[in-house]
Amino acid sequence: MKPKILAIVGPTAVGKSDLSLQLAQKYHGEIISGDALQIYRQLDIGTAKVDQATQQLVPHHLIDIRNVDQNYSAFQFQQDAQRLIAEITARGHLPIIAGGTGFYLRGLLENLALGGAVAGTGTSQADQIALREKWQVKLDQVGAAALWQELAAIDPAAAAKIPQNNPRRVMRALTVITETGQLFSQQVQAQPQYDAFVLGLNCPRPLLYQRINLRVTQMMNAGLLAEAKWLASQVPASAQAAKGIGYREFYPYFAGERTLAEVAEQIQIDSRHYAKRQLTYFRHQLPTRWYDILTQADTDLPRISSDLADWLKKVN
Repeated sequence: MKPKILAIVGPTAVGKSDLSLQLAQKYHGEIISGDALQIYRQLDIGTAKVDQATQQLVPHHLIDIRNVDQNYSAFQFQQDAQRLIAEITARGHLPIIAGGTGFYLRGLLENLALGGAVAGTGTSQADQIALREKWQVKLDQVGAAALWQELAAIDPAAAAKIPQNNPRRVMRALTVITETGQLFSQQVQAQPQYDAFVLGLNCPRPLLYQRINLRVTQMMNAGLLAEAKWLASQVPASAQAAKGIGYREFYPYFAGERTLAEVAEQIQIDSRHYAKRQLTYFRHQLPTRWYDILTQADTDLPRISSDLADWLKKVN
């Protein structure tokens, strides 16, 4: 039997953390963070990390596991999550992955061969970083369209699935091809290893954007400026941790190029754009069942309970 895992996905500020906690308490679950920034110690406000009191209610994993000057990859998440799922399942508990980093979750659920040093190709982590920097330099030189054309010449099947306006995925594909010597389009294992229920949360767009804007305001009031100032004292703007929404927008402010009000507005804009990209990704890349617990709680919360009960009873 494949281990069962519940994944709770959706755009930022839609209520994933609260629902994850409720379901973990109901189904004896343990929560694995699927967020690419909550791994960092001392980045609490900008990552909307659940507080320590909440973390004590049910076990939480993959929070505060890296310093801000360290990198973390989709492959490392895949390895960490696989280990944790095995441990949680052995305890008789339900693994619940909560977070909005779509490629992390897809790499885990589809058992993608993500390549790299750790995957046994002989490429060191330093070499991986150098390769990524190589493609970043080329992107800066020739632009996103030309870089996509290079991928299309090497691996047409991969290029067909990656939009030209997504240079990060284009660079990722080119890096994996360079590391492994195999086409990126052939980097998928035949059989998923988990029986996954992907639960997606969404709500009407105006309400979602209102919640995002309010969350940014609350973060600013809670001390996000001081947190971002500390981060800028530790790492340059090019660091992985500093590229996250809620932090990268402050660097022009620290350089005297933007006001604090403009920073807050830019974080809101970037967060709304990210929410739209998240929804697009989950709709097209993962078999997601969608619910609205903000405006349709009376019908959708019972529907979630019913659907999960059926899934938990089903033998795979």
